[in-house]
Amino acid sequence: MSYTVKEIYCSIQLEGFHHGRPAVFLRFTGCNLWSGLERDRDSAICKFCDTDFVGTDGVGGGTFATASELAGRVAEIWNAADTYEAARFVVCTGGEPLLQLNEPLVMALHAEGFEVAVETNGTREPRVEVDWLCVSPKAHAPLVATGGDELKLVYPQAGAEPEKYAELPFTHFYLQPMYGKEVYRNFEAAREYCRQYPRWQLSVQRQKVVGIA
Repeated sequence: MSYTVKEIYCSIQLEGFHHGRPAVFLRFTGCNLWSGLERDRDSAICKFCDTDFVGTDGVGGGTFATASELAGRVAEIWNAADTYEAARFVVCTGGEPLLQLNEPLVMALHAEGFEVAVETNGTREPRVEVDWLCVSPKAHAPLVATGGDELKLVYPQAGAEPEKYAELPFTHFYLQPMYGKEVYRNFEAAREYCRQYPRWQLSVQRQKVVGIA
């Protein structure tokens, strides 16, 4: 199969468990909870997404005919960055990466020496073995991926309260304040929740604070 990719770039992971770690971000096109078009936002299941995953016109984006071609491009971008002796790490994101990520691509990325992480909305069963699975549930969407390494819940979401997920078999639990006009109020609410329920840790989108990708 071919792969359609919005963008591929090297930066620092600034959310969740791996914050501070150099990574290549491999952003796939497409999502099953929103078309990505503003005209469809009001009818989308996920209405608060602020990520552009439409088209293949981003930095490093394009259509890749094979898994080895795409994995090779990820390796080229890593090699061109000043990552020094950091372990190779790729974050597969979107949109919804599990619409496209498959075993041949994971194997090709492993062959290039990458640890493979996935950030998913949890509505699709992970059918590939990855090294790190981060699930970010969305209200009113079915949660199929009910276990993994990291659960990262955007907060607050009516219908996706933290207590619905606290007993699921994840190793790490994060609350991430919803970004937008109410971000400061959401931050305070998330911080207070984490103070009361220490199973949850606060995850801040530091990339938005410092203004980098």
